[in-house]
Amino acid sequence: MSKTSMLELDGALGEGGGQVLRTALTLSAITGTPFRIHNIRAGRARPGLLRQHLTAVEALAAICSAEVSGASTGSQQLSFQPGRLRGGDYRFAIGTAGSCTLVLQTVLPALWFAAEAATLVVSGGTHNPAAPPADFLIRAWAPLLARMGVRQQVELLRHGFYPAGGGELRVAVQPCGGGLRPLHLQARGARLSLRAEARVAGVPVGVANREIERLRAQLADMDGAIRELPAREGPGNVLLVEVAHEEVVELFTAFGARGVSAETVADGVGREVRHYLESGAAVGEHLADQLLLPMALAGGGGFTTTMLSSHLRTNAVVIERFLPVRILMEAGAVAAGVQVVPKPQEGAPVAEPEVPVC
Repeated sequence: MSKTSMLELDGALGEGGGQVLRTALTLSAITGTPFRIHNIRAGRARPGLLRQHLTAVEALAAICSAEVSGASTGSQQLSFQPGRLRGGDYRFAIGTAGSCTLVLQTVLPALWFAAEAATLVVSGGTHNPAAPPADFLIRAWAPLLARMGVRQQVELLRHGFYPAGGGELRVAVQPCGGGLRPLHLQARGARLSLRAEARVAGVPVGVANREIERLRAQLADMDGAIRELPAREGPGNVLLVEVAHEEVVELFTAFGARGVSAETVADGVGREVRHYLESGAAVGEHLADQLLLPMALAGGGGFTTTMLSSHLRTNAVVIERFLPVRILMEAGAVAAGVQVVPKPQEGAPVAEPEVPVC
């Protein structure tokens, strides 16, 4: 899959967020395709590289011995020339409450294709409202990747809430030498369980009690639990709702914040869970984002999802610049369908496959 010509990317593409850079870094390291990007995070209030983006750049550069220019906080331009992917033991510190999970999202797919096993420890924010929490990677994302042939174990060593940070994640990765298998998630199957857990660290446990009680009134047959973390891991409050079906486990999250009542926090995640259950889709908005790149690396797959977010559409455009796949999307009456198919060879007739929707 190696290429030599420099790929030019505009970071203002689509929603103009950090996903353009993260996907480009991952696929550059895997395919050997160098790229240059300008207007990094042009659509954000604070454009350019933040600490979490810079950590992702530095991590990928270390793992594939890349030549990099423009890697500094606030930079809106970057060039990345990858070398050979290597396993080994790596440790990276974001230094803020920036998301550990977004760094892992960038680095882990590259390590799947390294020749050697790897361990990776990332410190920073593990529970950040602007990113999937660590629990999402462990309970929703990782089991589906295992079905595709990924061999990795993600561990949450310490919570790190925004804005203090201080959390830590550890991942052990084995190479998937045989490549990835396509995954098809058109239906989620019968429901197995519905569980909520409210966690507090340095926050009164009564907040967690109120969140669970509020959710019980909204979600039938829900099991609820409260977990009080050591105060040193806070202050912070997260409300997690796990919906397990035969084919997929989804995890929905809400965060407590100063000036926001426990009832408001519970109402927000309750609406998201009900929307998912009523849609009939296999995966929610955020899991759809996380599955698209692995499916593209597998060369095929598909899923139904609650919505076609701008984040998902932006990611699809970047993926198609690096990989020989087409990503087809179609909105339905209550949900949407996404399908990854091989890109037709030049001159071959194109048959538009049907995209299942709900």
